[in-house]
Amino acid sequence: MLLGGIAACIFGLIIQWNKFQESHKPVVDQETVISQSQQPAAETLPAAEAPAVAEDGIPEVADAETAGATDSARKLVRVRTDVLELLIDTQGGDIVKAALPQHYEEIDTPDRPLILLNQTRDHTYIARSGLLDGKGQCSAGRPLFSTDQDNYVISEGQDSLVVDLKQQVNGLNITKRYTLKRGDYLINTAYLVENTRDRAILATLCGDIRRDSSPAITDAGVGVRPFLGGAMRTEEKQYFKQDLEEIAEKSSEASITGGWIAMVQHYFISAWVPDAEARNSFKMQKLPGKDLFSLGFSSTQTRIDPNTSAELSADFYVGPKDVYRLEEISPSLDLTVDYGWLWWIAKPLFRVLNWIHDNIIANWGWSIILLTVLIKALLYPLSAAGMRSMAKMRKFAPQMKALQEQHKGDRQKLAEATMKLYRKEKINPMGGCLPILLQIPVFIALYWMLMESVELRHAPWIGWIQDLSIKDPYFVLPLIMGVSMWFQQKLQPQPTDPTQAKIMQMMPIMMTFFFLWFPAGLVIYWIANNLITIAQTWVINKQVEAAEGK
Repeated sequence: MLLGGIAACIFGLIIQWNKFQESHKPVVDQETVISQSQQPAAETLPAAEAPAVAEDGIPEVADAETAGATDSARKLVRVRTDVLELLIDTQGGDIVKAALPQHYEEIDTPDRPLILLNQTRDHTYIARSGLLDGKGQCSAGRPLFSTDQDNYVISEGQDSLVVDLKQQVNGLNITKRYTLKRGDYLINTAYLVENTRDRAILATLCGDIRRDSSPAITDAGVGVRPFLGGAMRTEEKQYFKQDLEEIAEKSSEASITGGWIAMVQHYFISAWVPDAEARNSFKMQKLPGKDLFSLGFSSTQTRIDPNTSAELSADFYVGPKDVYRLEEISPSLDLTVDYGWLWWIAKPLFRVLNWIHDNIIANWGWSIILLTVLIKALLYPLSAAGMRSMAKMRKFAPQMKALQEQHKGDRQKLAEATMKLYRKEKINPMGGCLPILLQIPVFIALYWMLMESVELRHAPWIGWIQDLSIKDPYFVLPLIMGVSMWFQQKLQPQPTDPTQAKIMQMMPIMMTFFFLWFPAGLVIYWIANNLITIAQTWVINKQVEAAEGK
């Protein structure tokens, strides 16, 4: 009774501490700001392995008609589709804010969409693009564009939305065009350059994703540190990644036909995907003297003859890590849904989980349970062999204990007597190890698959579980998991060593504590796995007892 009272007090304290933390979350500044102090004119986009540029390249802003423009002419253009809400800065035509209306900041705030990109007083995460000028700089000084309107909204029945930003500079008519499609997070960014000069020019498209080291506002469990950093495709690797700390220590470059470069965080990414047919250069680096990282690209030069026009374009993706959509956009971009080194197991598991959800039951919680049942059924022949071996060892546990008492203090004689008993009763102590070892990679892959699946974010299951990506608010599921683990242990042979036996008895308590803050979807998987294992173990124990009784 005393232990039960202590446990109840600890549990109550945990719940109160959880409520205290929730009520004292820091308020995140979401007001987008633009100022010269944050966007100095001398600052340029880094061009990875920029090609040599002749003197007749795109003129610098210093030669433009807009060179004397003041900050008062600068403004933010609002763009809205059914899945994206953007703010575009007319200085540079850069995306300084991207919100996702289909993904809420919190499950109980549907009126506040998740803000992925933003430029505030204390946070920078933006997407920039431009053209290399005559000195090989990417839109040096950030040119000022004009636009016909300040607000663009995709209308009912409209499949696409076009936003044009225009600039005239020394005989060039430049239009920076954003094209957005209904239901899609991919944005086409194109530069339409009309050359009215008397000589040819060379134009090169470039751009970057710029972000500081602020942590991503996404949910994760205790002990799990979601990746935050850059990734790109290289000649050697389909998926090369560096977290922000690694980028700060050493920048990385690559040159490849096609390719992409992305800023990756838990559940969401932003990525530049230049022309798949062109030779593109990429670079991940930390800008000197600043808490600012740049993931940049530059494409090959395009010659624009006098009185002709050309279009240079790249795609920019900003949204959830949707495996199927990322596969369509560019080869290997779907690997940003990082399942770890067991991706070759996790990826098929997700496809099965998704199929169950789409074709059998449209609930991710029940889909996880059905997937666990399916996996346990497929692995049953392996697990059954191990369980039969453990059942035999459990039956002869009294004899083992008697041998320990008989040869107490003499480990050599105890080992000899134990092996004699094994040979006599035809027990293979290693019989249950191989089947279990073969199952471990499957369940590790399933664990990471559930951790990386954005589909579980804000996905309800039953009753109080309204978000499978965060912890159970009342810690009911972790307690059920701990109880099921305790019952599972009781059906298995207990260690003959007293110290090992005590450690094993403490395992359900320790695991329950760890799982208190694990995402509910993962806890559901462990509960289902434990309950199925209990049922399988009970059946096999009965079969072994029946066979021994004959």
